[in-house]
Amino acid sequence: MHAQNWGQSVNYLSAEKLTKVYGAKTLFQDISFGLDAGEKKALIARNGAGKSTLMQILVGRETPDKGRVVLRNGIRLSYLDQSDELDPNMTIAETVFDVRKSVMRVIARYDEAMRTGKGIDAAIAEVESANAWDYERKITGIFTRLGIRDTAARVGSLSGGERKRVALAHALIDEAEILILDEPTNHLDLDMIEWLESYLQREKITLLLVTHDRYFLETVCDEILELDNGQLYSYKGNYSYFLEKKAEREEAEAIAIEKAQNKMRRELEWIRKQPKARTTKAKYRVDAFEAVKAAATQQKKEELQALVLEMNRVGGKILEITALSKSFGGRKLIHNFEYKFVRGDRIGIIGRNGAGKSTFLNLITGLEKPDSGKVDIGLSTVFGYYRQTGGNFPEGMTILEAVRNVAEAVTLAKGKVLTAAQLLEQFLFPPSTHRQQAATLSGGEKRRLYLLTILMQNPNFLILDEPTNDLDIATINVLEDYLLAFQGCLLIVSHDRYFMDKLTTHLFVLDNDFRPGEEGEVKDFNGNYSMYLAEKEALDREKTAEKKAKEPRERSRTAKPPQLTFAETKERDALEKEIPLLEARLAEASATLAAPGLPFEKTAELGRLIEEIGRQIEAKTARFLELLEKAG
Repeated sequence: MHAQNWGQSVNYLSAEKLTKVYGAKTLFQDISFGLDAGEKKALIARNGAGKSTLMQILVGRETPDKGRVVLRNGIRLSYLDQSDELDPNMTIAETVFDVRKSVMRVIARYDEAMRTGKGIDAAIAEVESANAWDYERKITGIFTRLGIRDTAARVGSLSGGERKRVALAHALIDEAEILILDEPTNHLDLDMIEWLESYLQREKITLLLVTHDRYFLETVCDEILELDNGQLYSYKGNYSYFLEKKAEREEAEAIAIEKAQNKMRRELEWIRKQPKARTTKAKYRVDAFEAVKAAATQQKKEELQALVLEMNRVGGKILEITALSKSFGGRKLIHNFEYKFVRGDRIGIIGRNGAGKSTFLNLITGLEKPDSGKVDIGLSTVFGYYRQTGGNFPEGMTILEAVRNVAEAVTLAKGKVLTAAQLLEQFLFPPSTHRQQAATLSGGEKRRLYLLTILMQNPNFLILDEPTNDLDIATINVLEDYLLAFQGCLLIVSHDRYFMDKLTTHLFVLDNDFRPGEEGEVKDFNGNYSMYLAEKEALDREKTAEKKAKEPRERSRTAKPPQLTFAETKERDALEKEIPLLEARLAEASATLAAPGLPFEKTAELGRLIEEIGRQIEAKTARFLELLEKAG
């Protein structure tokens, strides 16, 4: 591995005056930036703005029309792409372990020996000889955290989510000098995302990240690059800082455009009054007018509209679930679940990959049959089901046809009627694109079009399965605003923690985290995801404290137990009063976090506060138990 000098700025990668044009569209023009050792930068942009194209240029898979990318000698890139390009005939071990590295070959042989039970002693001796135990522990930890168990399995036998996790493991284990990750949280469950966030925070790595996860942007990155209208803007700070400075930039741009428009009007009046035979000075002023005109006629950025559609009336009975059970392969996913939905329910579903979240949604909507139990749907209940697998439009279908297949027009909440074409414009599909085949859209654009077709159905019960996948942050913000105003029932599965915190008031937990061993039990937790996580961590601390308290004390039978000093007695008494106060502060902060309409900056601040209070409680509880044990 290339020696990394973290004490001073060492440039690893430079993008110099890059330009890329597709047809009549300029994705970006003359953009430049660098990546130095130890920097952790994020790239954000709207769907279709050129994020993925820029990443492909950086790693050498595409060439720019102008400009160049310079990589420092001896520096390697490790790139996690959104697309699945793994060899289906290779095993997980063959995919992940880079045989070019001798230590990787040693770990691969050790992994094979432990799996088959053959040659274990020789493999252990080889690992010891290569001083590779730390590396082996790191690899095992990554595999465990990402749910990778059978490294002999062929890649072709894996699901899409499993393949994505294998590709992520390879990128992390490769230990290249530069790590480039394109939407790494897609297909990860919430526990995996929490771990990956912590891993990227603490590791000394050089990172370029594309993600729609705003908590990730807040805690992992020290600089944000925004690709906007073909230009690149840099913000030296986290996501909260970016929001603040972006608002200032856009306000300044709006003022500059308004000033230019006023000046253009004055200059236009002057030009109209001039005779046709102009002096040199007059010609100079005309040329200057053209520059003013260019500034004044800059297009204001199009914004996605948060449509408030007319909603179908909700009846007395919405949805009642009675004694619902479902098993797969002898394993109970859901056992004897009961719930009666009421108007305004805003429920999140959480659980590890494979816990049965999508199955649960399919049971509710009738796409799958339960083993036993009943799902009773109210007569006036209209589902809008946004599925992970949705958004695949048939070949030959145009964007306009995709919308007209749902309805020719829709009625807004205030009675205004919009045609299919007008709706498309509201969702940032200009008329010039309406005859374009939907299948040719980017992944994010397809998901945006699919979202529109769901909302057009005027549902009063929205079911969203990973709705933020492939959407840009601007679209997610608009979707959140729409859902906050939505008066019907809301049921969400999402790995986007901020999205869940903002929109849900209680959770269905499919992980059995509170009482392990109760297979198939779905627990109803009153609160959002951050509150659930805080309570779960508090329970974990409680279990750890109980375990320590039960451990046998190894003391000499003849020696008297050590007594507390006066200072230690005072410390113990102070801790006994302080810990409950901290727990009360934690509960108060968690409750504030759950309040609707909280700005992102406040949400991020509260998240950090909750984390810090949790650490204090853990440290002070450990010290309190230590003093109790010493006192006998």
